[in-house]
Amino acid sequence: MENHNNATKFILSGLLMKEEMKVTCFVIFTLCYLSILLGNFIVFITITYSHLIQQPMYYFLWHLSFIDPCFTSTTAPRMISDLIDSDNTISYNCCMTQLFTFHFLGGVEMFILVIMAFDRYVAICKPLHYMIIVNRQRCNMLILLAWLVAFWHSVAQLFLILRLPFCGPNQIDHYICDSKALIKLACTDTHVASILVIANTGMVVLTTFLVLVASYIIILYNLRNHSSEGRRKALSTCVSHVMVVVLFFVPAISTYIPPPNSVDNDKEFSVFYTVIAPMLNPLIYTLRNVEMKNAMRKVLCRKLFFLFK
Repeated sequence: MENHNNATKFILSGLLMKEEMKVTCFVIFTLCYLSILLGNFIVFITITYSHLIQQPMYYFLWHLSFIDPCFTSTTAPRMISDLIDSDNTISYNCCMTQLFTFHFLGGVEMFILVIMAFDRYVAICKPLHYMIIVNRQRCNMLILLAWLVAFWHSVAQLFLILRLPFCGPNQIDHYICDSKALIKLACTDTHVASILVIANTGMVVLTTFLVLVASYIIILYNLRNHSSEGRRKALSTCVSHVMVVVLFFVPAISTYIPPPNSVDNDKEFSVFYTVIAPMLNPLIYTLRNVEMKNAMRKVLCRKLFFLFK
């Protein structure tokens, strides 16, 4: 990327400014990051080597367990290293690359969560046509669509920031290169840019969240005609997804809906959807799911058998 302004690098202020807390936070976030990698790897391997890969719900979860560590890896390693490294500079090109990949992979995760809600809607509201509507070809088409839409969303976000001149202060009040934090550093009128960020990211996140809420209202409405056992089983599969959606979308909405010059809690909110949600996703989807726990035991026993054979 060619830089058309005076900025060649930025300084990331990081998550915390108190020196005495940095080592403790370094240990905590390192453990969180390792648990994200391990937890999602276990879910990914379990679904890959079990019959669950044939079921649409787990096929989408398989993709989510791949995206989660990729998405977190765009921010967590840098955030963790900056807690103990005195040199928190990042080059202009690396900053723009992080901005693009962060929004790209975050967008993919967001749209996969929408697809999973669609899967639950069809399973509960149209059970007799479930395997016809959510066949493997349509599953692949939906996943491809999620990647394409996320790509164009991140391209628009990157193009918006690349047009801004940076010729003054270069300290980003964040632990990642994100659009709202970068807009504050631009040496030009950013009123239009701020509106475009809210329209591009904030309204997309909010609209997607409202679509998810509407889908679950429809699901709950349709469950009134099910038996108590049917309602219990259907709700057990939905509760996990609702928990994941709330952990991801509520902090994201709180980050991108307010304008850049509002009270800044972006760093605190960002931790939830970049670290906390990806860390809890494997636990939420496995501890409440008997099928997943049984599949994990079978895959583990099979691997141990071949290992010691």
